[in-house]
Amino acid sequence: MSTTDTRGAVPGDAVLSARNIAKAYGNIHALKGVNFDVHRGKVTTLFGENGAGKSTLMKILSGVVQPTSGVIELDGDPVTFSSASDARDCGISIIHQELSLAPNLSVRDNIFMGRELRTASGIDFAEEASQARALMTELEEDIDPMTLVEDLRLGQQQIVEIARALSVDARILIMDEPTSALSATEVEVLFKVIRDLTGRGVSIVYISHHLEEALQITDYAVVLRDGAMTAKADRKDIDLEWIVRNMVGENYNLGTPPTGHEFGEVALSIEDVSVADVSGSGASVVDHLSLDVREGEIVCIYGLMGAGRTELLECIAGRVPKTGGRVFLKGEEISRLSIADRIKRGLALVPEDRQRDGLVQTMSVGENLSLASIGSFARRMFLSRGRERLMIDRSIRSVHIKTAGGGAAIGSLSGGNQQKVVIGKMLTTEPTVILLDEPSRGIDIGAKAEVFRLLAERAAKGLAVVFSTSEVAECLSIAHRIVVMHRGRISAQFGSGVTKEQIMAASGEAVIA
Repeated sequence: MSTTDTRGAVPGDAVLSARNIAKAYGNIHALKGVNFDVHRGKVTTLFGENGAGKSTLMKILSGVVQPTSGVIELDGDPVTFSSASDARDCGISIIHQELSLAPNLSVRDNIFMGRELRTASGIDFAEEASQARALMTELEEDIDPMTLVEDLRLGQQQIVEIARALSVDARILIMDEPTSALSATEVEVLFKVIRDLTGRGVSIVYISHHLEEALQITDYAVVLRDGAMTAKADRKDIDLEWIVRNMVGENYNLGTPPTGHEFGEVALSIEDVSVADVSGSGASVVDHLSLDVREGEIVCIYGLMGAGRTELLECIAGRVPKTGGRVFLKGEEISRLSIADRIKRGLALVPEDRQRDGLVQTMSVGENLSLASIGSFARRMFLSRGRERLMIDRSIRSVHIKTAGGGAAIGSLSGGNQQKVVIGKMLTTEPTVILLDEPSRGIDIGAKAEVFRLLAERAAKGLAVVFSTSEVAECLSIAHRIVVMHRGRISAQFGSGVTKEQIMAASGEAVIA
């Protein structure tokens, strides 16, 4: 297996090239002389851990930020993009990792925001709606263009983000984690769209932490590590081990179930719980489900998009109402308690969408960490800043957050470290049970291993851990027990020795030989 020359001569099919691109933020060097080529009518996949420089490079290529040094070439000629609109005028469009939609606007308005279709009499809303509907049809999503984005589930919002990028009719399309919230079926549709685009000569830059998934679509692979290119190769010369080795320097795994401790009493008990579909159809997205989780046990809930995983966890945490059944925490029924009271009783939820539900972007790292437990620092009407700082410093160390300190902006952290802030925030409440909805969404393999190792350490000390995932590899990592959901019900439960094929079959997913 060849690791290729990273100096990179200009290929004949390069439509967009970065030459010796460097980007520094003060003393932090995000990129260090990177050479990168986008191939005409092909998918060039960029791999790397959080903080490797992938998003920084993509922002430079799309005009969002300017490089400290280096040259960008378009069709062999040097170009300078002073803004994203400059790059867009040259046919370069980007789907950002974190959604940039306006939730209070419709799907139609989000797709055409800032580039409305105008006639002599004003904005042509009818034509915008027609084009938006055509894009939804192309992406095989039954979404009304007049639906407010805030009323869509996360995966559908991701589809709208993709549709907005497709509507620009770009010749170069940059996709930064486009599938992080999509179901397996939606990913298949997206890949079909990508192949259709490349067939028409559109060049794709694709970034994903779903390594096996990315291998299905890539034509060329490039790996960044610590701001520098470590390898590049054609698809025929790479496999999963090649990617991981060049990303992290060794073959990481996501851990094994922690041993050496006995499970304690039942910490969480769910009895015959049902949750109604928010669409008002009368169907149940969680249908008479019962489950017990013991102290020190790690339970993984696996299922495809729409299986009811998120609705179950949010119901337990008090974010969505149940239509039947009971929920017990350490023997106490908590069904009528508020979210705040459930947290006080020892129940914590790490939500799927950390940007929308887990973090306050205007707050610092430390302020986010202390937010859920702020009451413990209060004395009458005053806060003990000293005690708060001690807790923040202790949490940064215990959760292994890579940050300049508690005063750092939350946006300065990589996706993996932001996720650890959300987890650390909930752990400061000293929970008995922690629920994590897709805890590895949008983070790399190294950060996943750190998050899973943290959960295993806490379980060994008696914390009951329940996490949901749509990735089979994560089921086979630290979980003592795997619970498979299908259409709102538990279809199977597995302990050690289960295979990937058994898990997928129980979820209703087709197993590809």
